[in-house]
Order: sequence, then structure tokens, then C-alpha cells
Amino acid sequence: MGGSVDPAQGTGGFSSEERAALHQRAAELKAEAERPRGGKAAAQELEVLAKIAEMPPADRAVAERFHAVVTTHAPDLAPKLWYGQPAYARRGTVVCFFRSGDADKERYSTVGFTTAAALDDESGLWPTSYAVTELSEAAVAELTELVRRAVG
Repeated sequence: MGGSVDPAQGTGGFSSEERAALHQRAAELKAEAERPRGGKAAAQELEVLAKIAEMPPADRAVAERFHAVVTTHAPDLAPKLWYGQPAYARRGTVVCFFRSGDADKERYSTVGFTTAAALDDESGLWPTSYAVTELSEAAVAELTELVRRAVG
């Protein structure tokens, strides 16, 4: 039964990027618990904007555009960090998110929707994440419609 362990995966089965995201999420939960209630939303949005500002130019451009779409067309969603990346939540539950391809060492970034998004299709099949390298006007229009549907 000699199997080999991929050194990039480590002994726990997670890549170093995945382990970093888990540690980031634990730190986010701790910070949320320690933050006074009054300034929580403003502080979380500043954290999201700071995270976006740290991204490489291509990811930053997409994340900024996604942030603008969500905050304009789904103003009831609150920005927050989720696994170290920008996300948007309703009453604390993440509905949609952006994952930097650079952070995950992938060739594209991802815009995704959780099970809290109202994207169900009567066919029984619908996508919940999208690869994105740039947002053309057509892509922004499609993304805007998805965000609107997600908050239903």
C-alpha cells in the first residue's frame, strides 16, 4: 500500500493556498466576534476594499467591477471577507463571492454563488461559479442579471 504524498499537498491533503485560506477564514471569524456591533458593516467593507486594492492589476479590475455590480444591484448584500477574498452576504450568509486567480495560483479568477443564491433553474441544472479573466460589457450585463436573480 505504498502511496505517495504530493509535496504541494502536504500531509493534511490541503495545498498551501488552501491552508492559508482556512487560516484567513479563522482570523476573519475571530475579528468579526471581537468587532463592536456599531461599526461592523463599515469595517467589513473597508476590509474588502483593502483586499481588492492588494490584488494584481488584472484581478483588481475584475474585483472592483464585481464589487460595483453587487453594491449597485444588490444593495442589501453586505461586503465581507470570506476565506480571505471579497464576498457579499445577506444577514451574515454569503450569497456571492470573488476569488482571485492569483491568490489561488490559477489561470483565472472565479465569481461564484452559494446555495443561498436564488439561481435555481427548473431544468434542475445551473452553474454556480464562473471563470473570469476580464469583464466585457456583455459579461457585466450577464453578471448583473445573475446578481439580481441571486438576491431574488
